[in-house]
Amino acid sequence: MIPAASPQVEGPLSGIRVVDLTINVLGPVATQILGDMGADVIKVESPEGDQNRQTGVRQHANMGALYLTMNRNKRSIVLNLKKPKAKEALMRLVDTADVFIHSMRPQAVERLGVAYADISKRNPRIIYGYAPGYRSDGPRRNRAAFDDVIQGESGIVDMNHQALGEARYLPTIIADKLCGHILASSVGMALFHRERYGEGQEVQVPMYESMLAFNLIEHMWMGAFEEPKGNFGYVRLLNSQRRPYATRDGHVCLMASSDEQWQRLLGALGRPDVANDERYARLEQRSRRFGELYAIVAEEIGKRTTKEAHELLDAADIPNGPVNRLEDLPDDPYLVETGFFKRFDHPTEGRMITTSIPVQYSRTPGSLRRPPPNLGEHTRAVLEELGYGDKEIATITA
Repeated sequence: MIPAASPQVEGPLSGIRVVDLTINVLGPVATQILGDMGADVIKVESPEGDQNRQTGVRQHANMGALYLTMNRNKRSIVLNLKKPKAKEALMRLVDTADVFIHSMRPQAVERLGVAYADISKRNPRIIYGYAPGYRSDGPRRNRAAFDDVIQGESGIVDMNHQALGEARYLPTIIADKLCGHILASSVGMALFHRERYGEGQEVQVPMYESMLAFNLIEHMWMGAFEEPKGNFGYVRLLNSQRRPYATRDGHVCLMASSDEQWQRLLGALGRPDVANDERYARLEQRSRRFGELYAIVAEEIGKRTTKEAHELLDAADIPNGPVNRLEDLPDDPYLVETGFFKRFDHPTEGRMITTSIPVQYSRTPGSLRRPPPNLGEHTRAVLEELGYGDKEIATITA
């Protein structure tokens, strides 16, 4: 039976309210995703605000570039939760919420009285989410963990060391951002369960274990077999020759995977001798000699300009692309045509640019409804929604 068409709503989470006590990167990424999907995200900040408000260039106080890129589709209220009246206002907000997300360590939420036991007692149907560094039932439960630490512990630094000969972090906040996406997804699944069975629950995304599971999808390698035990690490990815290929005037990225693709690639490069060489013709043999094969491809690509290489690879139907500079992306013809970068007017920051929502829904698309809020911009409006009068608001915000 085909279900009735859903009403036109702004995202699949329209009508869901999220109480957001997160700072830095991981939590704000998660709650921005929920906001993009239509949720009413209320960012509860201390009087000092999310510290990312101070990170990066800014035109006005508390509106740093890093804050602006991960806090759209939210409302900001300021509550000093050390004060009883403000704490009670938070609990009244919890009464109206579907989701509660924080980015504090276990001892901090317990001391503040906003642990899962406290929040679920107030609202049994609530989905309570957080992403600590480590499991809450293990010996590291109270250890702090940031992206750089988790990159080291989860094997990312070692991968770079093996592939590049130097222990390096990835130049992106990979652990925080990925775990933020996992947290948002996990909260969404918990909401689905609640809609089926009426049960709220606690959702925990430990960064260390989450990144280990992510990294070891391919890098478990021979370690997946208990006997005989072999080395961890997908050899193709750790090969020092795996890099963009230098052309006469730039670089090109390409990837051949199947036997058929390698035949087409080597034929297009004028190397049928290599294509027919039994050492490279089949994946089983080829996987032992990726370094040799990549060196051959690099030599042939290096004889051509970037334009010539792209044309050759396109004609052979080999996946390929350029090495884009970050500053060139806003002018990329494909991104311009598809409208990936969205321009909007911020009430205090002026003309701004943000990225579009990449996930597409045919019936309930996400939307860009609110610009990143100023610190405490919506405090009065939200407190009024909760039934507070002027005198009470004055007391809470004093």
